[in-house]
Amino acid sequence: MKFKAIYGVDFSGARLAGRNTWVARIERGGRGAGGCGSPWRLASLARLEDLCGTALRAEALGHLVELIGVSESALWSLDFPFGLPVEILGECWARQFEFLGEWGEDGYGAGLECVRRSKELCGAKHIRRLTDIEERAPFDPYHYRIIYQTFHGMRDVLAPLRRRRDTAILPFQYLRLTRARRVLVEACPASTLKRMKLPHQNYKQPEGGPLTPKRRRTRRVILDGLARHVCIRPTDRLRIMRNGGGDALDAVLAALGAARSWRETDHSAVARHRRYPREGRLYV
Repeated sequence: MKFKAIYGVDFSGARLAGRNTWVARIERGGRGAGGCGSPWRLASLARLEDLCGTALRAEALGHLVELIGVSESALWSLDFPFGLPVEILGECWARQFEFLGEWGEDGYGAGLECVRRSKELCGAKHIRRLTDIEERAPFDPYHYRIIYQTFHGMRDVLAPLRRRRDTAILPFQYLRLTRARRVLVEACPASTLKRMKLPHQNYKQPEGGPLTPKRRRTRRVILDGLARHVCIRPTDRLRIMRNGGGDALDAVLAALGAARSWRETDHSAVARHRRYPREGRLYV
């Protein structure tokens, strides 16, 4: 498929999810535009709260689903796990949605149940998916620091979209690609930075306030490294520098990671893989 636009979403599963969820859109045409030699240009960058008018999780994530659902010829790269390890919930991806639906609003409880199953199975609290190991992801999908992203991302975003025949969620629905109007893949900005050999630590400041000198220097190094890949306007660069949590930057990284991965991935091999279509794969 050829995409008109690639979207990167730095996702939050918090109660005020719209506040820290950012959406970036990159398009072809950066090379030569305004003196920029990059193949991509950052066409838009926005906080989900500003797009839908509220930060509340249910409304904000519902709006995100609407944005995805009306997009055409689009590749969406979302920063939350699309699946859980096969050891925890078996090899049926659909069964994972049934499991999450059984927990109401208790995402943390769902994570604790995954820990219980993991300890019963192998004596360890956590099991990483193959893709988490390969791409050196920071956490497994049910780690306490990411379980809310997994829970609400799968339940509130993927679940309403996975039954739409014009939407392909990969690597689970490769058979839909021929008729898909939009494609969804899993992102991991930290893994993308590692692949690009750029700093992947000390650029986030979740406590807010002006960036510390160390984080400011790190973020400048990252943005300078991205300049050969994507053209970013000075106003957007300033917004990225002022966003303490690094969410705006992560949204851009999610989009760039998907652009690279889509071009370099052997999609036939992924579709036939023994694990990816059952527990997910990072496109970074």
